[in-house]
Amino acid sequence: MEDPHLQDIELFQKHVANSFSDLISSHSDEETHDVTPLLSASWLRQLLDTFLCCDAEFKAIILCGRDPTQFSKPPLDRLIPDHLDRYVKALDVCNAITHGIDLLINWKRLAQVVVTSLSQKPVGEGQIRRAKKALNTLLASMNLDDKEYSGGSFHGKSTERSKSLGRRVTGPGNFRSLSCTVAKSWSAAKQIQAMSANISQPRWGEANGPATVVFIMNTVIVFVMWVLVAAIPCQERTGLTTHFQVPRNLSWTQNIIGLQEKIGDEWKKKEKKGGSGLLQEVVKMEKVANSLMEFCENFVFPLEEENAGELEAQVEEIADVCRKMEEGLEPLRRQIREVFHRMVRSRAEVLETVEQIGKQSAPVPY
Repeated sequence: MEDPHLQDIELFQKHVANSFSDLISSHSDEETHDVTPLLSASWLRQLLDTFLCCDAEFKAIILCGRDPTQFSKPPLDRLIPDHLDRYVKALDVCNAITHGIDLLINWKRLAQVVVTSLSQKPVGEGQIRRAKKALNTLLASMNLDDKEYSGGSFHGKSTERSKSLGRRVTGPGNFRSLSCTVAKSWSAAKQIQAMSANISQPRWGEANGPATVVFIMNTVIVFVMWVLVAAIPCQERTGLTTHFQVPRNLSWTQNIIGLQEKIGDEWKKKEKKGGSGLLQEVVKMEKVANSLMEFCENFVFPLEEENAGELEAQVEEIADVCRKMEEGLEPLRRQIREVFHRMVRSRAEVLETVEQIGKQSAPVPY
């Protein structure tokens, strides 16, 4: 009879493979009416749902029905502290992404000013001036270098960002909520690099044990954070595609690799053009905003009928983007918060188990 723990590990690998298969296929069938575009706000929410499911299954395998003394023995005595540290680094990324969503909401408001101004009939020089001013501000912010996003300078406020997802609670391992000031020197790319360091495939003798489960979850969490950093404006992302490599010789990694290659190709095209990120709604907004800026700069009153039709189509396009951002950004922000607090709870649950073992035997250095 097959070891139930081995069955759990095999099922976990299948579930991970199937979940990322759904993500890579959700945007590929253009004939369906419910296509979710890759890197759209709704697609990112699906990605975060996948993470939450993987985290729940990971805890069930690691914590339920196993001898708790495993945490004080190789390889978990080495892997678990490293895994818990990776969660803490991911919390910092969640905070940075939350600030990025705030910036996107500001961009949406500027775009709405453009829509309101250019929807007036007839369009006059006053409306053009107002739209042009909003477009100038919008495009200037979108085209900032990632380094210029540091410390909240893109909001024109203080040199450091102090908005948080909560407040840190004192006490060993107690992270029910975390306050994070994103310093000017903080780098999203370096954070991903630090998270991906020391992730290695289990040794041959450990391949059918809990080391594999930890390895899978480590890969999932780093990949999810990597995607968020690529999609949402975030400070200092230079070289993002070089900092995270997924093993190619495992069946459950194939769809993750497929997504990574698609996103990586888009990032390489975008990296040199500014720091607006790969969120699908923002890519569309930037394209239309540039076109409308060109229109405003060449505006001649009265507006010819042909130009009026072209303007109306572009205004409707950017208005549609605003509607999608209105519908998608707040739910995305809430889900980032949910992921943040799930990681806090998961870390606390594992730490509690480890600390209980430490009281029963020799102290474990965490």
